[in-house]
Amino acid sequence: LSPLQNQIKEFREKVEQAQTDSKLGVNPLQTLIGDLNKMNAQLTDEARSLTTALRGSSKAQGDWGELIVRNLLEKAELREGEQFRIQETFDSAASEEERRKVRPDVILNLPGNRHLVIDSKVSLNAYADSVNAATDDERKACLKRHLTSIRAHIDGLAARKYHKLSALDSPDFVILFVPIEPAFLSALHEDEALWRYAYEKEILLVGPTTLLFVIRIVDNLWQQEMQSRNVQEVMDRGAALYEKFVNFVSDLENVGNALRNVDKYYTGAMKKLSEGPGNLVRQVEMLKQLGVKSSKSLPKSLLDSAGVDEPLALAASADEPVAAE
Repeated sequence: LSPLQNQIKEFREKVEQAQTDSKLGVNPLQTLIGDLNKMNAQLTDEARSLTTALRGSSKAQGDWGELIVRNLLEKAELREGEQFRIQETFDSAASEEERRKVRPDVILNLPGNRHLVIDSKVSLNAYADSVNAATDDERKACLKRHLTSIRAHIDGLAARKYHKLSALDSPDFVILFVPIEPAFLSALHEDEALWRYAYEKEILLVGPTTLLFVIRIVDNLWQQEMQSRNVQEVMDRGAALYEKFVNFVSDLENVGNALRNVDKYYTGAMKKLSEGPGNLVRQVEMLKQLGVKSSKSLPKSLLDSAGVDEPLALAASADEPVAAE
């Protein structure tokens, strides 16, 4: 029984070691689970606080929708101040009696100094109630209130007539953005005539996906505009370069003509200097032979070209006629 006893002892030691290791591993795991529970509770509280804030404050809902629009614009690499503007104030009418201040949420600047107005509306309360409804009847009632809220937003935005502002050159519609995609889709599913109802009031009803397509179209328009500007700049630079090149060629021709004239005058002067029986070099050397005192002499190459090989005799110089060219 001794081998069996030894094996049982070794098995018991391994079991005890495994239990010890398990306890050591359970403690960090319990700590991690506790941290996850705290984090989950914190996220739940923050989500509840966000929901409460959005449900209780229309301004908070509007700011949140505006933030979503800004994020979509920035993801499309549109630049604020150049290609879009946020919360800019305008006068709604030209006459003093009807004038009042309006502030659209977002204005998209289009090429050609045109504009596209985007107004964000969040209908969260009724939609959230429909999601949390316990029965179908309650859900339908909440969706009906949700539709009523969206139609009220459409009517209110249509009454503001942002696309009629004198300071803007906008198409004959304003974009009404519902930043919650499920809320937007559920409204269209519940009332198929909702989109046409908005369109007839010069309102384009969109959700995040649809707005992203609109922003992409605007981005492509700006890219085409920049390409057109680049092409025009290339044409202008090409015209300026061509004119400069023509002037350069003209100046170069003038330089060539001037050089040819210089060569012509130089050749004529050299002929007078060293060619012909009465050239200047020969006559000057004759003066030297007549007794003109000078410590300097003309170069031998010039004397050779003038035909003055040896000192001229005085008699020969006297008898030789002087010829001038």
